[in-house]
Amino acid sequence: MVAEDIILAPVVTEKSNLDMQEGKYTFRVAKKATKVEIKNAVEKLFEVKVLKVNTMTVKGKDKRVGVHQGRTSDWKKAIVTIDTDVSEKSFLGKGGKAVKVSKKYNSSIDAFTGV
Repeated sequence: MVAEDIILAPVVTEKSNLDMQEGKYTFRVAKKATKVEIKNAVEKLFEVKVLKVNTMTVKGKDKRVGVHQGRTSDWKKAIVTIDTDVSEKSFLGKGGKAVKVSKKYNSSIDAFTGV
């Protein structure tokens, strides 16, 4: 699947807006998408480092308009936790020399904030 086909839309609710401060973003995703596919799609589209992906299937609701009854469709929701600490990390490399690694990731997803 292509990254644009996996991530369908952001889910903007009161709770998801509060979770954004912690680095958790909520998306409506394709029903057949796996956690690994969702992680790769978010990293590709928004250039962030994904730490964790939680998914759930939201069941459709029974709806009624006058005499007619129907049901909304089921859909899949993913809560993606991103790395908000983009500082340089250092570790000991070959020969005991300190090696610094700078991340080239964003610390937030700007599509949510409208920037």
